[in-house]
Amino acid sequence: QRLAEAGLVASVGSVGDSYDNALAETINGLYKTELIYRQGPWKNRDAVELATLKWVDWFNNRRPLSSIGNISPAEAEARFYAQQKSHALAA
Repeated sequence: QRLAEAGLVASVGSVGDSYDNALAETINGLYKTELIYRQGPWKNRDAVELATLKWVDWFNNRRPLSSIGNISPAEAEARFYAQQKSHALAA
């Protein structure tokens, strides 16, 4: 009720949904464990910002995923589009 009075929304998901913030919390936990705690202490905010940008790039593009054959998301995407192109050429 207090959140509504302040014009705030309690959750990005549906109320009572156990998955509403689970993905964000998982990524935040990985980020803190793999980068912030492991590579700190940090000299300044700029050092954290640069390291964060590098970590996000690695996480989104170069991190090997066992669920897709230990290849990176970028490689999986490139293979997908190459396969789509070859199917289009064959048709």
